Amino acid sequence: MRWRSGRALGLVAGVALDAVFADPQSRVHPVALFGRAAAAVERRLYGQARARGVVHVGLCVGSAAAFGIAAERLTRRSPSARVVVTAVATWAVLGGTTLGREGAFMANALESGDVAAARARLPHLCGRDPSALSEGELARATVESIAENTSDAVVAPLVWGAVAGVPGLLAYRAVNTLDAMVGHRSERYEVFGWAAARLDDVANYLPARLTGVLACALAPLVGGSSRNAAAVLRRDGHRHPSPNSGRCEAAFAGALGVRLGGRNDYGGRVEHRPELGDGPRPRGGDISRSVRLARAVNLSAAALAAASAWALGLPLGLPRHRKDRLRVP
Repeated sequence: MRWRSGRALGLVAGVALDAVFADPQSRVHPVALFGRAAAAVERRLYGQARARGVVHVGLCVGSAAAFGIAAERLTRRSPSARVVVTAVATWAVLGGTTLGREGAFMANALESGDVAAARARLPHLCGRDPSALSEGELARATVESIAENTSDAVVAPLVWGAVAGVPGLLAYRAVNTLDAMVGHRSERYEVFGWAAARLDDVANYLPARLTGVLACALAPLVGGSSRNAAAVLRRDGHRHPSPNSGRCEAAFAGALGVRLGGRNDYGGRVEHRPELGDGPRPRGGDISRSVRLARAVNLSAAALAAASAWALGLPLGLPRHRKDRLRVP
């Protein structure tokens, strides 16, 4: 029971640390250090071949998982140390508080009419070219980013932390970071980044759907209807080109009663996304509602992760006197 409670308490403590300290923008942050190391490996391995991308992902994700395994082995005899290690790892990989703060900034800027400030801030949330975006398009980009990143930055890490502890937390963040670095569509990464993109799809498959279900269930907290949100999720969730992002965005669209999707300009590369949901396009006030919904989803996911870690976690070893009792006379 002590080992089960160690993982569960560590996850809860990590969520609390994220709420207090958020995600400091520092070159020595673990994710930043990993990113620089992954970039160095990429420079040595890069080539227009999927096999090279597979090796890149294997080395980077494998190293992160191995570090997590070593950390858990070093703390196997100390439940309190396991709590601390799990809490620090959870804090390092979560981004929910930072996501909420970015959303709040965008909401305040748009509600006060400061479109220039919102355009300057949007790159903190997504890779779209903000230079010509209107207030409505800035709001849409923000709500879509909050929906997607609620899964990527909070729900998915907690799911993998509950299932696989510190190795799961670190390996997931490595996968998601590599997808952001090399998994996007471009001439350079169309082939090399294939493995990172596909592995990220697999890692986020269940968390994205859990995010969608929680957003539907919690829709009344932001003035929406759980039934309507679920209907939009079922109808539109599969229409998005991403097998996972569409579930999150459709659920948020249904919960908020807005319509997402449309033309996205990524610095010259234009994508036309199908529309998700019914109703008007989002405005500044809808961003604030999306932040409240995301926070509710995050807290619910944390509670579920802690409960799952408690239920699924098993002791690494039985005390000697317990083993003796189990011997057949």
